[in-house]
Amino acid sequence: MTELWDLYTEDREKSGDTLVRGQEIPEGRYHLVADAWIVNSKGEYLISQRSASRPTFPLMWECVGGSVLAGEDSLTGAVREVKEEVGLELAPEQGILVFTERRAMVNGMKFHDFKDTYLFRYDGEVPLDEATTDEVCQVRWMTAEQVEELLDTGKMAATLRVSFAAVKKHTEGKGTQ
Repeated sequence: MTELWDLYTEDREKSGDTLVRGQEIPEGRYHLVADAWIVNSKGEYLISQRSASRPTFPLMWECVGGSVLAGEDSLTGAVREVKEEVGLELAPEQGILVFTERRAMVNGMKFHDFKDTYLFRYDGEVPLDEATTDEVCQVRWMTAEQVEELLDTGKMAATLRVSFAAVKKHTEGKGTQ
């Protein structure tokens, strides 16, 4: 299936243009990406491991997230990604936007995106067998220290360090209830 993305200006205004995933993003244009960090009442984070078949970062650990499709806002994209990747159906109104960043280059890689980081609270089983894609091979609930260890040892994409710091600060500052 072909993914179509809306393109945005540097000021995060829709440009009116779209792009097929995989095509190079033109200079001065950006697309939307949404991360969904999910935390339970114990303060543990739901972390997923990318399938070995993923073209980028295979078998790396991450939060759920991905590119926002044309016509979606970032919250809708985050909720869709959670359903697709780990089978959870989260209510959009439960998502809290905790961090936004515009990224051109990260660690030498061209991103050209606006990344919105959402926090969701959830207690319960994770029905990975109900995921609609095979992007994730396993999930685990992890403490903040375990997530930081994954980041420090290179087992989690370094691009998540900034968004995790924002989520952790928000979680610790507001509690996990």
